[in-house]
Amino acid sequence: MSEPQQVDVVVVGLGVAGEEVAGRLSQAGLDVVGVERRLVGGECPYWGCVPSKMMIRAANALAEGRRIDGLAGTADVHPDWTPVARRIRDEATADWSDTAAVDRLTNKGVRVLHGTARLTGPGRVDVDGQEFTARRGVVLATGTVPVVPPIDGLAGTPYWTNKEAIEVTDLPESLVVLGGGAIGLELAQVFARFGVRVTIVEPSERLLSREEPESSALAARALGDDGVRIRLGSRAEWVEHRDDTFAVHLSQGGPESGQRLLVATGRRSDLGGLGIDAVGLDPAARHLPVDERMRVTDERMPVADGLWAVGDVAGHGAFTHLAMYQADVAVRDILDQGGPAAEYRAVPRVTFTDPEIGAVGLTERQAREQGVNVAVAVTEVPESSRGWIHGPGNDGFIKLVADADRGVLVGATSAGPTGGEVLGALAVAVHGEVPLTSLRHMIYAYPTVHRAIQSAVQQLT
Repeated sequence: MSEPQQVDVVVVGLGVAGEEVAGRLSQAGLDVVGVERRLVGGECPYWGCVPSKMMIRAANALAEGRRIDGLAGTADVHPDWTPVARRIRDEATADWSDTAAVDRLTNKGVRVLHGTARLTGPGRVDVDGQEFTARRGVVLATGTVPVVPPIDGLAGTPYWTNKEAIEVTDLPESLVVLGGGAIGLELAQVFARFGVRVTIVEPSERLLSREEPESSALAARALGDDGVRIRLGSRAEWVEHRDDTFAVHLSQGGPESGQRLLVATGRRSDLGGLGIDAVGLDPAARHLPVDERMRVTDERMPVADGLWAVGDVAGHGAFTHLAMYQADVAVRDILDQGGPAAEYRAVPRVTFTDPEIGAVGLTERQAREQGVNVAVAVTEVPESSRGWIHGPGNDGFIKLVADADRGVLVGATSAGPTGGEVLGALAVAVHGEVPLTSLRHMIYAYPTVHRAIQSAVQQLT
């Protein structure tokens, strides 16, 4: 066996976080090897954030066209999936090729390897028989994979995950969606607006069960208006597939059938093949334990230094923006540049339905569970001047969750036609712990949706 190659850093997983880490470390002068099993760039540009938002943009254009009647004349809208599929293939994914992403990294000096990486000891990585020893350390950024629940009859059927849903060129007549979280809702609404008969099955009593109840109610209204059938409080118990049709048998009520079945029941880390047991970590863990500098820390590890984890695998949320944030923390730590440590009290998140549902920080329930002396305010977007002007499609609200003792926001939700954009102001307020008195007395542009924030703040001060 040949001697291991000596490098400064090995980055395992080149999704958005791993690509950022590898590129910046290489540009800083380190000798970096980056390893990716699938496509460089990860889930987001090929099967996640980017192509799904192209789908949503197209679906929202259809919805706006249907709102023309009574607002700006008349319109006859005819959905056509062909340009959507073409745009995803040609513009977003280059037909699911990572050539441009690889070139982007190699131009920064990174050695990119397509293959399977496995830790063989502290600072040691095997990539399909090639051995590397990392002088500075190893960064794990392997992301997550879709959760496929152990439902009787599901294995071996041509069910969809987000990947198949994104790659589809010919829409089915009907679709059953397992899961009422963000991914399931976004895709359900898209397909419904293109004429697919859609049913969502969610075992919880409400959609978006981790968000505010007001968000759940809004999502249910919006999807219902698009003709989506919603089955809450019912779990899929077994699945049949025959004659190009799925039958999903539920714990309550009759079965649901569809030409296609989308499994959108969450995502999980896949640590089993990483060899983390070679450094004393549990390969069956749900995620890797990290400290505020993204260093992997576990009392069973023989060597605490030289191993970092960023992105979904670190267990703080499966968001691209969070992965990029953690990548920056890890890069600064590896380069001894200092700066702020990672903290997560103001993590923003957006469900890109129409209306968009954005949130940051704690929900009301989470705040109460943490013992916060909670004060809450809610304003309705249609009651704001801009919401009233907007007219059709103006459903939404602003909800503020405040710590009454400290006089600051600890959480907020912004839902509406520009909910994700309005969220930016609320994220700054939560992150910066801006006093409620300052928020009340600042100047808000008129007429804007974000001016509804001031109306909510006035209820708190």
